[in-house]
Amino acid sequence: MVEAIQYKEHLCIKLKDLWNTLYNSFNSAQVREINLCFLNKIPDKTTTMWNLFSKKELIDVIEKCNNSSVPSPDKLTWSYLKSIIRSEDCICKFINIANTCINLGHWPSHFKTSTTVVISKPNKAMFDFPKLYHPIVLLNIIGKLFKKMIGERLQFHIISNNFIHPSQLGGLKQRSTMDMEVALTHIVRSGWVKNLFMSTLAFNIA
Repeated sequence: MVEAIQYKEHLCIKLKDLWNTLYNSFNSAQVREINLCFLNKIPDKTTTMWNLFSKKELIDVIEKCNNSSVPSPDKLTWSYLKSIIRSEDCICKFINIANTCINLGHWPSHFKTSTTVVISKPNKAMFDFPKLYHPIVLLNIIGKLFKKMIGERLQFHIISNNFIHPSQLGGLKQRSTMDMEVALTHIVRSGWVKNLFMSTLAFNIA
């Protein structure tokens, strides 16, 4: 039995309705207002020069990429790029493009082009609501390569300059689930959770 996706108590029978439903569900945060006033409270830091990317940075980034990933919209794969960079001339061209993007402050529209594939979440009994699906966004692989290089550089910079709070564990190098377990164990054993619970209970009773 196949169930049509429901959205706001309406069945999405037509393809146009289905597309609008998925688009609005996956991009619901797009129209939310953002208060940027908190940025004014952040103290200014000393500016530093952005050094040009090196060949080693490119090679280190691309070697970590999974060869089994699906092709990007430009039909390239990481395994293909790994073969390309065996050529010294190709590495130099990639580095020149990446450095030019930084120097000009320009991100080519080709790198922004994406293909979205909607897949269902596993182990669900029914698939009649948008939240039971999630999108996989495929970007052109050269742009992804440069974004990874920029991300590696930025992470090293912000950690070395103490821009990230020590409690931030997710998405950082040399931080793992084990670090979170140790931090959580410390919080529990210190009695902080118990004190917070008792304070909340006393407040609600009052």
